[in-house]
Amino acid sequence: MVSHTEIEVALSLSLPVIDVRSPGEFEKGHIPGAVNIPLFSDEERARVGTVYKQQSPEKAKELGYSFVLPKLEFFIEESLNVAPDKEVIVHCWRGGQRSQAFAQHLSENGFGSVKVIEGGYKSFRRHVLETFEKPYNLIVLGGFTGSGKTHILYELHRTGHQIIDLEGLANHKGSAFGGIDQPHQSTTEQFENDLFIEWQKLDAEKPIWIEDESLDIGRVKIPYPLYQQMRDAIVYFIDIPQKERAKILVEDYADCDNAELEAAIHRISKRLGGLNERIAIEELHKGNYYEVAMIALGYYDKGYLKGLNKREKDRVVTIPLETTDHRNNAKKLTEIIPL
Repeated sequence: MVSHTEIEVALSLSLPVIDVRSPGEFEKGHIPGAVNIPLFSDEERARVGTVYKQQSPEKAKELGYSFVLPKLEFFIEESLNVAPDKEVIVHCWRGGQRSQAFAQHLSENGFGSVKVIEGGYKSFRRHVLETFEKPYNLIVLGGFTGSGKTHILYELHRTGHQIIDLEGLANHKGSAFGGIDQPHQSTTEQFENDLFIEWQKLDAEKPIWIEDESLDIGRVKIPYPLYQQMRDAIVYFIDIPQKERAKILVEDYADCDNAELEAAIHRISKRLGGLNERIAIEELHKGNYYEVAMIALGYYDKGYLKGLNKREKDRVVTIPLETTDHRNNAKKLTEIIPL
């Protein structure tokens, strides 16, 4: 049986989701966890669209049917792999002909429950963006590069606090070196989708710890309404000595490929200055990673401080810490910051 369901209900169900849009549409952004079984390939979709515009909707439908007909058995086989219990949610872009036809085909071939999302992926995107416009109780954790902020977040999570790891979701640590040894970055749209799913796991009434970030994390952007809330919130700036922070950078990057590290140094060469760039690369080739880290921190500390100074002074609380011991630092933060 085919039925229709709102996106909020669909997300609350523990059912597999099939996205029948083209591979290109799916790659740009999709509901996390959904499986792509495209009705049309990218090329087929483009051809159907051209016929629709240049000839008629009827001709486009005929062409689309000719593309789909040889795949009907494949659709059933793939859908059974996704939903062996024969209960599934299906969607396309707007809940239109693609998802309706696919759902009907499943229903006619033994699937007991096929739910089509009203409004399709478009309704999911609207729901995602509306979520980030709501007000939240954010505790923004700031600090110079190498302060171990991400480690602190996960220690806080271990001890029962709510956190969002923006850099983890973005697959990027937020600097010229941030993409090294990280998985491929998705699109901003997919980053928003993934962030939304994590956000749904939290209690919006309770504090949410989040790291201070620029609007851009590598190639993806934080949803602007959320970013604005982060900028308006009090930032708790942990001030750790530079020499201690250099040690954590050595731990994070010493095992990385030197060619990638050198490329990252070249990317910030204008701000480092020619002499510092040359010294950093020489020290890198010698394996003196601590010296490289100290040079890089000279640049990053200035940049972060410049951004911090743009905030209202009464919205910045500085918390001096002696080391990068994340367990100890997390404990101190919970003792100092009112929750």
